[in-house]
Amino acid sequence: MIRTCVVTKDFNVIYDVPLQSVKSPDVSWYWVDFHEPTDEEVKLLADFFHFHPLAIEDCLEYVQRPKLDFYDRYLFVVLHAIEQKTLEAEEVDLFVGQNFIVSFHKQTIRGINQVWTRLKTEEDFKIGPLHIMYHILDKLVDDYFPPIYHIEDVLNELEENTKNETIQEIIEKVFDIRGDLSKLRRTIVPMRDLLYRIIYSERLQRMRERQLYFHDIYDHLLKLVEMIEANREITSDIRDSYLSLNSNRMNTIMMTLTVITTIFMPLTFIVGIYGMNFDYMPELHWKYGYFAVLGVMAFIATAMYFWFKRNGWFRFHKGND
Repeated sequence: MIRTCVVTKDFNVIYDVPLQSVKSPDVSWYWVDFHEPTDEEVKLLADFFHFHPLAIEDCLEYVQRPKLDFYDRYLFVVLHAIEQKTLEAEEVDLFVGQNFIVSFHKQTIRGINQVWTRLKTEEDFKIGPLHIMYHILDKLVDDYFPPIYHIEDVLNELEENTKNETIQEIIEKVFDIRGDLSKLRRTIVPMRDLLYRIIYSERLQRMRERQLYFHDIYDHLLKLVEMIEANREITSDIRDSYLSLNSNRMNTIMMTLTVITTIFMPLTFIVGIYGMNFDYMPELHWKYGYFAVLGVMAFIATAMYFWFKRNGWFRFHKGND
């Protein structure tokens, strides 16, 4: 689908004009948005707008890294939006000239729709194509914040373990969050580098007067990168803490089993000897032999228990329970 919008020389905004009319003399500048375009509509990038074949190829190959290319009469900018549920990158391509901006995207992009709607009602949006590019960038970057805020809330819940989840469940969630943070990082860091290039490029002299606006977006991206790194450190701390706790519990369990096994070893030894089928074993036919063996076994078990307790084995177990 292609939608059009023109701003006349007296700053009137007109939507859905025929594509051939966007270049009429009374139009100050225009915006053409390619939204989920068909193959026939894609051909207009070359046939009607005469964009460079390499730029058109970048539009069709999904997903390009965010970048800025300079052509004779326009800028070609590749941006990334974020799909809020999957956190996957969605490509947005912009052709920005002196009196036009052409946007190209294969998915519905909320930020572009917001700017498209507000263009008619807000005077600030009517300044020109470069300002529209700024507002699109600003909206895309604003949409990066909600997923990170959500991750921070989840991490706070995991730290406090308000739901009394098991260690295995917590560790699985931590690894899922680290995967989400990696997705966000792969999107946001290249966007930060792109904004740095836009701000400090010598070829964008006309952008100097709007440099503060782009600096504001760049500051937001710096903050986002810091939040991602901070959250990655928190996930590492949570993971290490729970792995350490799990290891400690396993050591405690193993020690408990070792104590029990050690106590039963001599008892098993005695039972094993008297379980042998020999006729001439000492005291085999003694009237009180059975009770005597039980007494010896009880004495050995009790003596070993107090010996382990005296050496601090049970105090160690209690301290790590």
